[in-house]
Amino acid sequence: MEKFNPVYELNSQEYNLKLAEALKEIPEFKEPEWAQFVKSSASKERPIDDLDFWHKRAASILRQIYKNSVVGVNRLKTKYGSRKNRGMRPERFVRGSGKIIRTILQQADKSGLTEIAKTIKGVKSKKPGRQLTEKGKKFLEGIK
Repeated sequence: MEKFNPVYELNSQEYNLKLAEALKEIPEFKEPEWAQFVKSSASKERPIDDLDFWHKRAASILRQIYKNSVVGVNRLKTKYGSRKNRGMRPERFVRGSGKIIRTILQQADKSGLTEIAKTIKGVKSKKPGRQLTEKGKKFLEGIK
């Protein structure tokens, strides 16, 4: 008998919205005061309009960590980047905001959902990225 895993079975947008609602209940995941004034990337022209942006981005980041097992800030910056409109010049890809990603990962560490991964074979870096703890895996799989 196969086990139902909502992370893979549900539509990703639907799952992220449910996970964002669940993250609102965790006291560590609070939107910082500065978050309403910043852009999500250097490619954006205006600050973020969505009131639930912080929890939606946190849900998306946790889902990425679940799917890829170990994810670092640089990979997430590339994931959340977009094309920058440069006027008459051709558009170029610009990575997303690292401050938002780092703060969300620190909040996830504080809540016990993630931890800094130990050294991985084939990776030279001292900090290869973040991985989910057992508590984090149960939390993400418990979303219905």
